[in-house]
Formats: sequence, C-alpha cells, structure tokens
Amino acid sequence: MKIVVIDGQGGRMGGLLIAQLKKELSSPQVELLAIGTNSTATAAMLRSGAEHGATGENPVLVACRDADYILGPIGILAADALYGEVTPAMAAAIGRSRAEKILLPVNKCSIQVAGVADLPVNTLVEQAVSIVKQASAL
Repeated sequence: MKIVVIDGQGGRMGGLLIAQLKKELSSPQVELLAIGTNSTATAAMLRSGAEHGATGENPVLVACRDADYILGPIGILAADALYGEVTPAMAAAIGRSRAEKILLPVNKCSIQVAGVADLPVNTLVEQAVSIVKQASAL
C-alpha cells in the first residue's frame, strides 16, 4: 500500500499526518511518501518519519500515478492554493489520481467548507488516519 502525504508551507500538518500514520500503520506493506510543495515542508515530514520524500511539482505528478491514498489539506485540490504553492498540474494530478483522497478541511487559503466544524489540526489528523486504518484493515 502506497500512502502519499502532500503538504506545503512549513509542513506541520503533513508532519503530524506522517507521525500518526507511522504509529498506527507500521507495516512492511505500507510505503509512506512525503511530498512537499517546498523543501521546508518536505524536511518537516521526513523528520516526522516518512520513509521517502521529494519536493515540487514533478514528484506530485509521479507519486499520484500509483498511490493508494493521498492525504493533505483540502487546498491541494485547487490550483494556486496554499499561497500559490499548488500548481494547476499538481491539482489536476491529485484530482485525477485513482487514489482515495483523504483531505483535511482547513479553512484557509481562500477555501472554506460549509457545514464542517473548525476542528484543531490534531483532531483532523486523528480522523484522517482512522479512515486510512479502517479502509486498509491493517
């Protein structure tokens, strides 16, 4: 199973996701890949325990081809989100991927999701990892 975590800015959310995924889904069958929209985000996710990491548009395009799960802030689906760090090609590759997308509804960067409670990032991360854990039966 290939899990791709995509994050930008300082990589805090991605780092929390990686750490929780490592804790809950530690298995040789799980490949955990951190893709940062910038090098700071990638470094934060690698420090949190990602097995592999890469930075920028092309790694997003390549990783989305065969991912089973893609996790990250909801902004990764919108071109120019995360203060311009998400390119149109990134957003399209993520949206077109056959992977199950588990997105955290962070109400920033001009995207607001109606009907969703404004929860702390730690709570959103726990919920996202729970979804992957249940769906993968690991």
